[in-house]
Amino acid sequence: MAPLDPHSFTDSHHPLTTDISLSLYLDFPCATIHGVAFFILKSPHVGQLSFDTRSLSIHQVLSPITLSPLPFSLSSSPDPIKGTQLSISLPDDDVLNSFFIVFSTSPSSSALQWLSPPQTFNKKHPFVYTQCQCIHARSIFPCQDTPAARIRYSALLNVPRELSAVMSARHVDRRSPVSGEGHSHLLPGGFNSLWCSETRVVEEFQMNQTIPPYLFAFAVGELGFREVGPRTWVYSEAVNSVLDAAAKEFAGTEEMIRQGEKLFGDYDWERFDLLVLPPSFPYGGMENPRMVFLTPTVIKGDASGAQVVAHELAHSWTGNLITNMNNEHFWLNEGFTTYAERRIVEAVQGEDRAILNTGIGWKGLNEEMERFKDNLEFTKLKNNQEGVDPDDVYSEVPYEKGFQFLWRIERQIGRPAFDEFIKKYIATFKFKSIDTHTFLKFLKANVPGIEKEIDLVLWTEGTGIPPDAYEPVSNLYTKIVSLANEFKLGRMPREDEVADWRGQEWELYLENLPKVIEASQVLALDERYRLSESKDYEVKVAFLQLAIMSQCRNFYGEVEKTLKEVGRMKYLRPLYRALVQGKGKEEEKILAKRVFSEARECYHPIARGVVESIFAKHL
Repeated sequence: MAPLDPHSFTDSHHPLTTDISLSLYLDFPCATIHGVAFFILKSPHVGQLSFDTRSLSIHQVLSPITLSPLPFSLSSSPDPIKGTQLSISLPDDDVLNSFFIVFSTSPSSSALQWLSPPQTFNKKHPFVYTQCQCIHARSIFPCQDTPAARIRYSALLNVPRELSAVMSARHVDRRSPVSGEGHSHLLPGGFNSLWCSETRVVEEFQMNQTIPPYLFAFAVGELGFREVGPRTWVYSEAVNSVLDAAAKEFAGTEEMIRQGEKLFGDYDWERFDLLVLPPSFPYGGMENPRMVFLTPTVIKGDASGAQVVAHELAHSWTGNLITNMNNEHFWLNEGFTTYAERRIVEAVQGEDRAILNTGIGWKGLNEEMERFKDNLEFTKLKNNQEGVDPDDVYSEVPYEKGFQFLWRIERQIGRPAFDEFIKKYIATFKFKSIDTHTFLKFLKANVPGIEKEIDLVLWTEGTGIPPDAYEPVSNLYTKIVSLANEFKLGRMPREDEVADWRGQEWELYLENLPKVIEASQVLALDERYRLSESKDYEVKVAFLQLAIMSQCRNFYGEVEKTLKEVGRMKYLRPLYRALVQGKGKEEEKILAKRVFSEARECYHPIARGVVESIFAKHL
């Protein structure tokens, strides 16, 4: 076997899947999906073919010609990272490039979160959504779960009639079920007969552009929407207050799309719709094409949450059009997208906003160097992830060090030349998956002599932060950092100095304070500015982290409340880590374990795994 990806059983000698057609019956009471998938390979194949699965039941593999069973086997014990290998034997007497797999998910699927009505906004109906990045599509359907395998897909989702569905695909139709449609007649366990129940409805979707499997996405619940632009509807559960707040926060989306097109070329995905998910969603946003998923924590009331939308929009060019070959080259997705996001923010919200964004990122990058000081491999842009769970080493390094690398190239050759380079890069590699070597080869071919001006090997393969990385500079940025430095001398900012501050200014200020201060200083800071009550979670969590590190226990009730009301890993990681890291914090460790035991079922499976890994390291 010649692995294509350290996180996949896919064999580089085997043909990759090009098209998948899915018929899925969603069984909410059992938190299970029963499905049939029809696969088309790039070329006919004889012999063994390897697929990725995790927590799936494989009922049958069938010939598309005769519907006779094809031999298959599952590895005897699951790999803790990759899951279970599905090996299919394709016959040599009837050379095939297609086949059916009949399967069922399990309630423990790492990609799916099934929410009961009390866990949703409207408290009336259940809800389910997916999160497939980095390697979780395999827990929804068997596949070659690597970004190297770009696929087109179609899907029929059979759901309760009172619910509706959205996907990272074009919506074709909503209709009453039809007997035998799609591949529903092959469903396991009698679900083929349940397909046409009067209590069910079918939602049909089609994705005709090739995407990596991690961008497969759907959500099902009682959904409503607001139109905010010619290419954008904002969806959420049908709760007017949430829909109205989201529509207001993201009203400027079309202008961001237009600015993105000026910078990076045509927007190729037709729609740019947004779905605000329940609070358990583990990320700030997920760039699913045509249907970006968002956490409700980005609705801040001042349009600053649109910066997350700018990031997910930027992925429409860098990440979705051009994709990293595997997670060892993740910076090609996130470094480029962070750069593109800041260019869009600069064009729409001004240079000061973009520089504040960069400054927060710079501080975060330096903190990641401390986090990985005993494992410097993960301070590299191109790193070795053999035997490593990508969720465990997820960090700001590919985002911020990747951004710094591209910013360094821009400074070297000038912005106009770099803009032309990026447009050519996107046009050359769109709808392809590439690695770092391919990018560097393209860079050197199109910017002759660049390797003599910038140490490309140091930037991509070296540890730490290169000496020619650059801390941002602006009057506002410098003022905020200076005020944070003055706090160390005992002076809090005056109210007139912070009167115009929004969330980003406070976040940058808090990030630049000492990690540990006197408990009395924490109390004084909150008494004056009420940071523990901030509606902006970036500010609130930065303050609560400071309170924990300073062992100011007055705020532990607010820490508990925050950990129980949101599931975004950006907030869970620092708060749980602050509670359990270090010696002499028995009260904090007891609090962390109790809160997690009470909140864990409200977290997405990916988030649960991340918190458990923090506990495993520090408890």
